[in-house]
Amino acid sequence: METATATRPLEAFTGVRPLLYSIAYRMLGSAMEAEDVVQEAYVRWREASDTDVRSHRAYLVTIVTRLSINQLRSARVQRETYVGPWLPEPVVTEHVPEVSWRVELAESLSMAFLVLLERLSPIERAVFLLHDAFEFEYAEIAGIVEKSEANCRQILARAKQHIGAQRARFEATPEQAERLLDRFTRAATAGDIGGLLAVLAEDITLWSDGGGKVAAALKPIHGADQVARFILGARRKFVPADQVVRRAEVNGQPGVVAYVGGKPRAAMVFDILGNRIQTIYIIVNPDKLRALPETGH
Repeated sequence: METATATRPLEAFTGVRPLLYSIAYRMLGSAMEAEDVVQEAYVRWREASDTDVRSHRAYLVTIVTRLSINQLRSARVQRETYVGPWLPEPVVTEHVPEVSWRVELAESLSMAFLVLLERLSPIERAVFLLHDAFEFEYAEIAGIVEKSEANCRQILARAKQHIGAQRARFEATPEQAERLLDRFTRAATAGDIGGLLAVLAEDITLWSDGGGKVAAALKPIHGADQVARFILGARRKFVPADQVVRRAEVNGQPGVVAYVGGKPRAAMVFDILGNRIQTIYIIVNPDKLRALPETGH
């Protein structure tokens, strides 16, 4: 065992770690669980025999994918009993070096995309991500998920049927997003419903995830008027006077993080198209905010 680990330099792992984290996070929608999976893969890699590890990258990607599939299978039961909408754990991407693939993989990091992935079975999710997001060949994917290449092609086709037509791109220049969020923040702070309606798309949807631990809407809220009233009502009832809001890039998208006493209290992520906000995701479940950086002191 010592011979195996002695010939396995840490650099071989750290070189592929960004890819491993990127796969695990997109599979699980959880930064904390992704870190755990990557760490477990490292332990297994260190303890494996040289016969098993012919390629560091192939071995580690296989372990991370299979661990993620197993984790998803157990998580599905929990998510069926989850209180209110389930949203992925937000990551502030400019502070997370592991998401160094964010430019190339921006779409697959977005909240909208990760929410769509919830429609897929764990195996469908793995095949879809490995092929479409990470550009693995069918032969590689077949070995990772222990299916034939033909079966992987069928799984991918089925996955695309489930989510293909639903995929939408939300694009705004950084300058557009900056201006729009400034207007949104000013209107929300001032209690200006007209100002909010001016920046919200008519068919906007707002999702909020409190996980039954803090107050949140138990169903998605649709329509500009209803969303504006929800935002202003929630601000009056639940926002403490000492809350500090910081602009942030969250999941590669425009967003804000709210802090109280330096600790993250809420994250908001925005889908923006042109000059309107199309979707708002609000994560207030404290368990999902632990991976966010602390600030606001």
